[in-house]
Amino acid sequence: MTKSQGPVSFKDVAVDFTREEWQFLDPPQRDLYKDVMLENYINLISVGFQSTKPAVVHKLEQGEEPWIVERKIPSWSYPVSLPQQVH
Repeated sequence: MTKSQGPVSFKDVAVDFTREEWQFLDPPQRDLYKDVMLENYINLISVGFQSTKPAVVHKLEQGEEPWIVERKIPSWSYPVSLPQQVH
């Protein structure tokens, strides 16, 4: 028997896409995403999950594109030391 780590939340089973990532999905992939996300939400509700409806679920139910996350890719900056010019 394993120990429970606490209740599952919708965030635990959700996959978020940025607008750019969403554009790379073809229509069947988008449909699969919508089906799985809505099914995950329905399954959580059926086992007693109580929370406000996540925005992504609301958007999917309305037929809207689900991307709501805008992640920023960290920009790595390294100190640059330029050789000093000798006159």
